[in-house]
This record gives sequence, C-alpha cells and structure tokens, in this order.
Amino acid sequence: MTDGGAMLPWLVIRQDDNGNRYRVGSYATQDEAQRIADSLGGRGPERLYWVERMGQAAPS
Repeated sequence: MTDGGAMLPWLVIRQDDNGNRYRVGSYATQDEAQRIADSLGGRGPERLYWVERMGQAAPS
C-alpha cells in the first residue's frame, strides 16, 4: 500500500464489540502505528486496537 508512492506496511486495526475489524490507517513505521493505536485505545466501549504488518495474521 502506498500513499504518494511511499511504502506504508504497518496497519492499525480496530475491532469493535461485535467482532467487526476495520483498518484505521497505514503507517511507514511500527512505532508510528503503535503511537496511533495507543492514542485510540481508551476511546469507546469494547474497542480493541492493535498494530500488524501488512499480510500478517490478525490476533484471535
């Protein structure tokens, strides 16, 4: 995945209380993606955020 030609292999994924998973964004580094996931982690009931590399299996 690219944004203006840059590689953005790190994804922030959200899972809601119904088990639905959504891609929140794509980032160039794992640290950047983790900062975003950490900043979103406390919002809303039963929402989980995590970081994964594109093509990596999601946690179960």
